[in-house]
Amino acid sequence: MERFTISMDDQLFEQFDTVAQARGYVNRSEAIRDLVREYLENARMQKDNKGYCIATLSYIFNHHERDLASQVTSAHHHHHDLTLSSMHVHMDHDNCLEVVILRGTVQDVRQFANRVIATNGVRHGKLHIVPIELVQESHAHSSEPHTHGTPLT
Repeated sequence: MERFTISMDDQLFEQFDTVAQARGYVNRSEAIRDLVREYLENARMQKDNKGYCIATLSYIFNHHERDLASQVTSAHHHHHDLTLSSMHVHMDHDNCLEVVILRGTVQDVRQFANRVIATNGVRHGKLHIVPIELVQESHAHSSEPHTHGTPLT
C-alpha cells in the first residue's frame, strides 16, 4: 500500500472533514480512496464508451399520465437484454419510483437510460454506472460456465 501526503487550505479541509464524518467515514483515508475511485471511474467513462458496466437507473413518473407507464414498460421489453431486475414503488396516489439494475456495454446502457429519462412525463431520472470486466468462468458448483462481472476499481 502506498502512502502520500496532500495539502489543502484550512477551509477546504474543514468542509471535507465535515462531509466525510457526516457520511460515516471512520477515517479520512477511506473517504479519499472513494473519491479517487470516483475520479478514476469518471475518467474511464469519458474515455471508454465501449466497455461493460453494471448500472442503476432510477426515475419517478406519474402513472396517470397518458400512456406513460406502457411506454416505459415497452422500452424495458425492447431492451430486455440489458435489464437484470427492476423494482416499482408506489410513492403516493399519483407517483411511482422505479429502480432498474442494468448490465451491458456502457454505450447501450447510456442510450437506454437516456431514452427512458427523456420520455415525456419521466422526472428525476438518474443513471449511476460502475465499469466492470466480464469474465466467463466454470466452477465446481455448476456444470455450465457463467459470467461474472468484476468492478474495475
